[in-house]
Amino acid sequence: MVGLSAEGQRVVVTAGAAGIGRAIVEVLVGAGARVHICDVNAQTLAACGQNLGVGTTLADVSDEAQVDRLFDEAASALGGLDVLVNNAGIAGPTGAVEEIDPAEWRRCIDIDLTGQFLCTRRAVPLLKQNAGGAIINMSSAAGRHGYAYRTPYSAAKWGVIGFTQSLAKELGPSGIAVNAILPGIVKGPRIEGVIRARASQLSLTYAEMETQYLERVSLRRMVTAEDVAQMVLFLASPLGRNISGQSIGVCGNVETL
Repeated sequence: MVGLSAEGQRVVVTAGAAGIGRAIVEVLVGAGARVHICDVNAQTLAACGQNLGVGTTLADVSDEAQVDRLFDEAASALGGLDVLVNNAGIAGPTGAVEEIDPAEWRRCIDIDLTGQFLCTRRAVPLLKQNAGGAIINMSSAAGRHGYAYRTPYSAAKWGVIGFTQSLAKELGPSGIAVNAILPGIVKGPRIEGVIRARASQLSLTYAEMETQYLERVSLRRMVTAEDVAQMVLFLASPLGRNISGQSIGVCGNVETL
């Protein structure tokens, strides 16, 4: 019987040293995958590599030369590729559109969207050599709903959905499944910073702002990084081999943002 396993799968996870990325790596390694990761934080990258026994490359996914180095090193270490997890992303600025620094806009788009393109263009030849595989792109509930005062982030995450659906059509004949995961409000430092910034804008306390966020979630609770990681495992496993072109929410049903 086919089970939930990643035994022998060769996987690249971007921004895999902390947060959701670290949870994804832990779950995949626990399921038998061989994993190579990148991150921009040398200290957490080294610790993750040592503690989890994964390959590591210091790389910013928005930099083409660094992405090239990542895939050269990953291909050499893994001997090929079965799965790419485009996890890298930043929260971007919070503010009214007329207040947002164009440089901050570009940085958010460069990491959250262009970074996925740069990694995918290097991963696809490796996946085709293997006669198929999976690409899992990290979008967000903000890729399904408009998100006032978070326009760079929302625009990038909507872009990820279009990128995913287009790739699913393009790469399907090569046996490559492509899907997007849409996390909602994920427990951790990033969402705490987002809530704090929004609360400051609206002259609310953190608790008041958090309550407003959770009132928009049907299950009235945050999800965890492990919830997201388990969906990655499902899509990377044989159980997910016929799922493609989908935008899958792991969010408790975020109704609006």
